[in-house]
Amino acid sequence: MAKTALVTGASSGIGREIARDLSARGFRVIISARREERLRELAKELGDNTRVIVCDVSDREECLRLYEETKNEKISVLVNCAGFGAVGSFDELPLDTELKMIDTNVTAVHMLTKLFLKDFVAADRGYIMNIASSAGLMYGGPMMATYYASKTYVVSLTSAIYEELRARNSRVHVCAVCPGPVDTEFNDVANCKFGVSSITPQFCAKKALVGMFGRKLIIIPEKSIKALYAGAKFAPRGMVLKVTGKVQKKKLDK
Repeated sequence: MAKTALVTGASSGIGREIARDLSARGFRVIISARREERLRELAKELGDNTRVIVCDVSDREECLRLYEETKNEKISVLVNCAGFGAVGSFDELPLDTELKMIDTNVTAVHMLTKLFLKDFVAADRGYIMNIASSAGLMYGGPMMATYYASKTYVVSLTSAIYEELRARNSRVHVCAVCPGPVDTEFNDVANCKFGVSSITPQFCAKKALVGMFGRKLIIIPEKSIKALYAGAKFAPRGMVLKVTGKVQKKKLDK
């Protein structure tokens, strides 16, 4: 019987490429997102054994429904990939947009991680991959304050769970993927453009899965981002925030 993986945010970008990669590795994949047509197209590509569940994880009840509909599927890999960002001054961005971002980037990841982790711990097996961002490794992100904060939450939560599992010799593994800019639909949703070069979602997905199955905690696909993160740890907070703010402002120059 094929192993089963659940991937949220699978209709495009990193989530779609992770679903493809897992399918190529022999997994039966359950793909979930809001856009049914795109999910159906991907399912047709991956094969008849692929299951589609249309779900908006920004809704807590939808997160619970997703778990209830899949908890008996013997899932061994959960990939929390749904997420989005927005660029602009904190006082100017619409509150509704930011609350939806928190519900998607934070609450959904928290809920699905907790719900499936209990099952994984009981079975003493399984992998949980939370898609964060290099933003989650920094001090903060002027002009993207809520997005950076949401990804910092994901990195912090995942790191704490990782240590809890390690301390009791659990075979369950959790990890946070922290890429820099990835060439996805993120920019269209955030109404911006990248100020620096980006990697492909295929490259990100490959590095993410290699890192997860290699049982790494923090997975940074690009060498350049690893170097940037290493340097930022030793730089004054004010300097890092100033530089970060300038980079984010460039994203508004569409």
